[in-house]
Amino acid sequence: MAVAVSILPSQQLAALNEAYHRAVSRRRLRFAVSALLLLAVLVVAAIGAEVNLRTFYTYFGNFISYFDRILTLDSGQRVWTDPVEWFWGLRKWLKLLGETLLISYVGTLIGALIAFALNFFAAENTSPAPWLRFTTRRLLEFARTVPGIVFALIFVIAFGLGPMAGVLAIAIHSTGALGKLFAEIVENADMKPVEGIRSTGASWLSCMRFAMLPQVTAGYASYALLRFEINVREASVMGFVGAGGIGQELIVAIRKFYYSDVSAILVTIIITVFIIDIATGWVRGRLFGKEART
Repeated sequence: MAVAVSILPSQQLAALNEAYHRAVSRRRLRFAVSALLLLAVLVVAAIGAEVNLRTFYTYFGNFISYFDRILTLDSGQRVWTDPVEWFWGLRKWLKLLGETLLISYVGTLIGALIAFALNFFAAENTSPAPWLRFTTRRLLEFARTVPGIVFALIFVIAFGLGPMAGVLAIAIHSTGALGKLFAEIVENADMKPVEGIRSTGASWLSCMRFAMLPQVTAGYASYALLRFEINVREASVMGFVGAGGIGQELIVAIRKFYYSDVSAILVTIIITVFIIDIATGWVRGRLFGKEART
């Protein structure tokens, strides 16, 4: 079967080619200008942050040598040549690591419960009143803006050294982070079931319970698991200020220059985080589909 191909007149074809080349030139010009602006902003930011490449190059060897020291035993051998000596304090470290996991778990659970109670007031499509939405959002912003380690330091001063300060710090920070995420899930939910239940004369609480909650429960669980994984890492750092857990032992090893202990504790934390990441990823995949595992 023959197919006819129309050939444009040379004048019209030249005009189209000219328009195409102009469009390509404008795009390239925009890209070049954007790249130059980005480079200029990067240079200004580097100057403001006192980033000095010469200093980085001069002292980079100290960074490498530190890793060399933490991978060397007191006997001068590499740590992997004598795992028993390397992990001599494993029993104590696992106990402290278990404390870190409990701090993360309890703090995440408390934060998730409070975020669950507040997120419907923060969501634009479910908040009963504008002033309530504004107030709730500002509270959640405050809770997630202040770094968790700052909260931990404040609670250590108030309640003394120990896990309680870490639990409270993680609970407050998780409330702010999860409250925002939960509210975004609610705002993206289908409002038709809510309108249907509301048309029967049901109360606001009934609408949330029977129309909104069934849509968002899986998303809540997924984000709460993800937050737990993040909080395990945060709880490890909070030990630096005395908020309990493995972080206290890590900062002691760093300050006393127990180099091999530093690497052993870090390896223990990293393996634990890997296991939690795999486990929570599998659970999120079961709740939210395969896309949630990545």
